[in-house]
Amino acid sequence: MILTKGRSVPQSDPPKSPRETLPTMYDLPSEFPEEPGLPDEYHDLQPQLLSRTLALANYQRGEWFAASDLNVYYDVQHPLWHKRPDWFLAVGVPRLYDGKDLRRSYVVWQEGRDPNVVVEFLSPGTEQADLGRFFEGAGGSEPGFEEPLSGEVNGENLDVPPPGKFAVYERYLRVPYYVVYNRYANILRFFQLVGDNYQEQPVLQEGNLKLWLPRLAVGLGLWQGEFEGISRQWLRWCDQDGNWLLLDTEQEQLAKEQEQLAKEQAQAQVLQAAQRLLATGMAMGEVAALLGLTDEQVKQVTEQRD
Repeated sequence: MILTKGRSVPQSDPPKSPRETLPTMYDLPSEFPEEPGLPDEYHDLQPQLLSRTLALANYQRGEWFAASDLNVYYDVQHPLWHKRPDWFLAVGVPRLYDGKDLRRSYVVWQEGRDPNVVVEFLSPGTEQADLGRFFEGAGGSEPGFEEPLSGEVNGENLDVPPPGKFAVYERYLRVPYYVVYNRYANILRFFQLVGDNYQEQPVLQEGNLKLWLPRLAVGLGLWQGEFEGISRQWLRWCDQDGNWLLLDTEQEQLAKEQEQLAKEQAQAQVLQAAQRLLATGMAMGEVAALLGLTDEQVKQVTEQRD
């Protein structure tokens, strides 16, 4: 038997690895058309910002995987059971599946790693599923089950209801950090796995840094700025001091600005050196030859002397 999440799975003798015996992402559906709800534009842009600004000090880029709106399969006894987080991060796995292929889904028994962070963006009607027993009005009750699909797919009885989203993150996947953001009310909530249960953590009220994830040495904050032409408040990664981690385009712009500044500083140093040599009585032609001045630089030195 293979024990996964406290469930036993029949196995051969001698046993084979789960990668050989259990369904892979190639065997499982990447989409379920009958699932209700479609992401809006915010659910497209906000995950992009999270993925493009994330940098982990303790991991190279090829050692973590982040995705949005991708099926996460979590129970080998019910291989079609899945959740589709708005955004999630798994560390300690290759960027590409088996180091070579883009993922169609994330199958935990094949990957060998559960997600480390899940972020959900509240939409009208999703609050109870996203917040589980922390939903106002839930009265501390356990999160329920979703409505089951009907029929049978690949030999699995779909009449068995899967657990709700909150229960999956807490009990099955045991995601250490769970973040929920309501962009309509601008409310950020943070849950951390303590023992077997989520405990809500305080959100910082001052400065950029709102949440700190110690295992990953990275923080989350609310950034007021423009992304893809849309100016609003966005969730964005930051360091412990609240400094925003840069987008790839921002890094390129910063590199250009630093290169331009270095050129200007070098130019100023050459012109200063020329002025000092001229002050010793050296002729302009000699100075130009010695320092390799261009005609434009000779003109600038002359104008400064005048």
